[in-house]
Amino acid sequence: MNTNSRNVTYSTVGDYQLPNLTLNQPRKSLGKYGRLRRTYLMNHRPVLYNTMLLNGSLYPHLMEVEQTAESRMQQTMAQLLKQTPAPDKEQNQMAWVQHMNSLKAQAEELVLTELIYS
Repeated sequence: MNTNSRNVTYSTVGDYQLPNLTLNQPRKSLGKYGRLRRTYLMNHRPVLYNTMLLNGSLYPHLMEVEQTAESRMQQTMAQLLKQTPAPDKEQNQMAWVQHMNSLKAQAEELVLTELIYS
């Protein structure tokens, strides 16, 4: 094995010298928002995606987006619930479920627009 000035090691396979490249494997799997961000970057910002992938900064970026999106979802849901309180769950379950689903959709739309697709 030989190395060049950038400390990349090579192994000889037949007549070729191939670099020994390894990617850091993620410790924790990505959640919904991290996967959405990764898909967005792959499809709409391929140069940025490939640069981050080769730098090794893609996975930390995706984890940061995931954590930020989750906390923003919780904060937004709490604010929306304060603004428009839900009906009584014991007496009208379907109205409560409808109301909570509506709030979740509003909060998720904000998170997707601000964090994922920007």
